[in-house]
Amino acid sequence: MPMMFHVKHATLCESLRRRPRHDMPSADRLVILDRDGVINRDSDHYVKTLDEFVPYPAAIAAIARLSGAGWTVAVATNQSGIARGYYDGATLAAMHRRLHALVCDAGGEIAHIAVCPHGPDDGCSCRKPLPGLLEQIRDALGLASLEGSWMVGDSLRDLQAGEALGCLPVLVRTGKGDRTLVKHPELAAPGSTTRVFDDLAQFVDWLLAGQSDARCEP
Repeated sequence: MPMMFHVKHATLCESLRRRPRHDMPSADRLVILDRDGVINRDSDHYVKTLDEFVPYPAAIAAIARLSGAGWTVAVATNQSGIARGYYDGATLAAMHRRLHALVCDAGGEIAHIAVCPHGPDDGCSCRKPLPGLLEQIRDALGLASLEGSWMVGDSLRDLQAGEALGCLPVLVRTGKGDRTLVKHPELAAPGSTTRVFDDLAQFVDWLLAGQSDARCEP
């Protein structure tokens, strides 16, 4: 039977949070992020230790800015290094404690981290491009649907997982993003539904500028 593996956020930031809050998250104000290559430096040899887990400072600040603007942020990450024996659940949990602490210190929050620890031959339903991780996020946040949420990744499978549940696709060039565009130039072609940005910070700049413009419309 496939193993379920979640990492939930203990409410570390309650005393620091000064952002506008909705009673419940809503799909149209939810941004779901891949982890490696979007939030932190990726490695073709896997991110196996806490020392190798190096978040991009601009990504941490971008997550905090989303939180400050009233958006909910979640993470959906394949971590097959666990199945391959490169690291264990305790090491992964330590990475995510560091991630939560960095985001909290910047004034933000990650509402939920969903993890697939399986390998490609394990027959699970959560390894992207399958949508199981996003279904976990949907259920953890008490949403009926993810329609209209944003899915931000650096690989085609990230986008495919999001699109299966109605998420809007965003590809960033960090991590494997540039390689993804070489393999799949149609993602950046005219008429593509995928929006392409240099990194997470640039996407958040664009998203929040649009939100501000909408508030200013008569």
